[in-house]
Amino acid sequence: MTAGDGDDINAVGGSARHIPVLLGEVLKALAPAEGDIIIDGTFGAGGYTKAILATGASVVAIDRDPDAIAAGRDLEAQSGGRLKLVQAPFSTLDQHAESVDGVVLDIGVSSMQLDQAERGFSFRSDGPLDMRMAQAGLSAADVVNSFKPGDLARIFGFLGEERHAGRIARMIEARREKRPFERTLELADAIETHIGRAPKDKIHPATRVFQALRIFVNDELGELAKALFAAERALKPGGRLVVVTFHSLEDRIVKRFIADRADAVTGSRHMPEAQARSATFRKAGGGVTPGDAEIAANPRARSARLRAAIRTEAPARPGDFSIFGLPKLPGIDRQGER
Repeated sequence: MTAGDGDDINAVGGSARHIPVLLGEVLKALAPAEGDIIIDGTFGAGGYTKAILATGASVVAIDRDPDAIAAGRDLEAQSGGRLKLVQAPFSTLDQHAESVDGVVLDIGVSSMQLDQAERGFSFRSDGPLDMRMAQAGLSAADVVNSFKPGDLARIFGFLGEERHAGRIARMIEARREKRPFERTLELADAIETHIGRAPKDKIHPATRVFQALRIFVNDELGELAKALFAAERALKPGGRLVVVTFHSLEDRIVKRFIADRADAVTGSRHMPEAQARSATFRKAGGGVTPGDAEIAANPRARSARLRAAIRTEAPARPGDFSIFGLPKLPGIDRQGER
């Protein structure tokens, strides 16, 4: 997901076979064992699920992309009943299993999605301006062609960290009056022509805008926040939460959630209104990043970071989105619902 160099497969869409990131570290943090039940909230190409099944554990694998679910049916059939595939947003993971031993989430777009020009995630190859993981709902073209310039600038600025957000939004407004944007290369070329590209630039000028549109269209930050609350409800005491992120915004959400949930407040005589609460997680190490060898073998891993926590016996707390500091973006309420 991060905006890396111009060949970054997560941002731009270079072709690469899917390799599960930080697989060894994920298995170590998740510690699956025979008889365990693990939720893989981001099934994708099934890399984590296959490795977890090999330990003897059972997996409930979730993905909102119908193509990913269809591609995983053979693995489900061969699992001897130990794999259940569910087409749904991973924010609903607690509705599909309870009292589980582990939850793993690999946040971001999969190389399978990037490699399919017709899905519109990439401008490496021309395709419809779509980007919908669930293949339903608001598309990137809908956003680009109908949102106010100020709203577009906020989306590009926050979700893409694009310093030319305002200029690009005004250009889009002017161009779409003549003809709506329908294709990925159409938008990418318009941004490059308007902003320009110096020889020293490492990434294409449209990279951050495409990143922002994808995150917004799929409500990726809101889905992640809701998934963390769902994992808290689904995990049994001692169960492990493992999350791999690829972008600083995602990592910040996970870090803040773990910090908040690992913090116990008991109140005091000086603050009589403070509500007593018990820690629902305990932190399991710091952020883990890939080594040089993995990055060389799999460029997708370059910006990855793993964070983990272990569930305590305390009851789950109500979800409070204020802990994440997420802004109010157009079309999304404060709970991340469209």
